[in-house]
Amino acid sequence: MENEKKRYFWDERYASEEYIYGTEPNKFFAGCIAEYTPGKILFPAEGEGRNAVYAAKHGWEVTAFDLSIEGKRKAERLAQSENVSIDYLHGGFEDMPFPPASFDCVVLIYAHFPKHRELYHKMVSEWLKPGGVLILEGFEKAQKNRSTGGPGNSAMLFSREEMKIDFQSLSKLTIEEKLITLDEGELHVGVASVIRVLGIK
Repeated sequence: MENEKKRYFWDERYASEEYIYGTEPNKFFAGCIAEYTPGKILFPAEGEGRNAVYAAKHGWEVTAFDLSIEGKRKAERLAQSENVSIDYLHGGFEDMPFPPASFDCVVLIYAHFPKHRELYHKMVSEWLKPGGVLILEGFEKAQKNRSTGGPGNSAMLFSREEMKIDFQSLSKLTIEEKLITLDEGELHVGVASVIRVLGIK
């Protein structure tokens, strides 16, 4: 039932022909990924595909998934327009068939969940190969006072302490809280409180 509600919400949001978060990659992700040799990369909760397509353009073997069939449709359309290939699966975390140590990199960009955050983050860590890289940017708790994007439910926002616990299995973990100016489509615009995580398994 929970996934059905989320699927309906995101299908409605992504139903327009416009890319509501734009087609350019997230800046933090793009800066991080440039430092690593391309390999197998996973994008959970990837939405309209802007980051997955960017990775494919830069030589990565891309897998992505999302609950929204509308997000998948738009991501595949974007990939086709950029002449790249991505493997985009339709479903949630529980539906994914990936064995442990499947990916060289996993990327979570504004992937906020009403429940099961700790479980999903544990799954992400398990999907990484030894030496694999985690890249995460999300809204920090202070974002609840801003209208520049993010969930209205403050429990879905991230804290440094939560990230330390969720990704404690990683051998190297850098966590940064900062104010940035977002310019990502029509729904991520203006000054925002974010948290950025870079981890190595």
